[in-house]
Amino acid sequence: MSFVHCDNLVKIYKVADLEVVALQGVDLEIDKGEMMAIVGASGSGKSSLLNILGGLDKPSAGKIRVGNYDLTRLKKREQVAYRRKSVGFVWQQTARNLIPYLTAKQNVELPMALNRLNKREREARAVELLNSVGLGDRLNHLPRNLSGGQQQRVAIAIAMANFPDLLLADEPTGQVDSEAANTIFDAMLQLNQHYGVTVVIVTHDYTVSDRVERVITMRDGHMMNEFIRDNNSDLDPTEYALVDRGGRLQLPQEYLDKLSIADRVRLQLHADYVAVYPASKRESNE
Repeated sequence: MSFVHCDNLVKIYKVADLEVVALQGVDLEIDKGEMMAIVGASGSGKSSLLNILGGLDKPSAGKIRVGNYDLTRLKKREQVAYRRKSVGFVWQQTARNLIPYLTAKQNVELPMALNRLNKREREARAVELLNSVGLGDRLNHLPRNLSGGQQQRVAIAIAMANFPDLLLADEPTGQVDSEAANTIFDAMLQLNQHYGVTVVIVTHDYTVSDRVERVITMRDGHMMNEFIRDNNSDLDPTEYALVDRGGRLQLPQEYLDKLSIADRVRLQLHADYVAVYPASKRESNE
């Protein structure tokens, strides 16, 4: 059984008298210990999905399970316990991750102190995590004395402080340069491999496909495409179109543009594949 299971998730927000549909029937499976990314432009629904995965919001319809938690049925107190013990968050804005007057080590210790872990254990855990993200020589530095990339790596260590099963990163490289972005991804990969934590990265950066095994693209609240990389191969990731529970196929926009596909296609069933052809002008006008 998958670690994360999303079944026909729908999320609708009310803005004044308008209803905004952020998620439209999302189905998603994530294996335990997987490191994957969800990619899409602003408004695609990826952050709404992240908030639901993290227990910060509930879907308007559908089901979601993370480990042994049924997130659609959690009461408020249970949601708080889930967020504190089972999920680690890394936000794009460093000010949201770090307390400016605490050192790197003290920032990492704080979540453990709130969970009443004893001083010796939390100090040892903080040092271990900061070493894991390559900041063992920055234990006593304040955030203002760290670069943006170093601050994000401290944030990753903070997110791991309470031994979470799920690490969620929302645009973790959005405010740093490419060199710092590399160190941030390397830090998350190190924690994924060493601790077996499941990592889900939400980003608008499509080059993330070079760094993780699986990337799912989103558009208009739908899962569109999936890219899967074979780590034992130098070939580009294999691209898959996703088919929803109703049998609907989401074709990539560049394919539609290249073949001038509008509202109809012709299908031909063969022994082991289905062929998709652009409809003729006459067929499209019928």
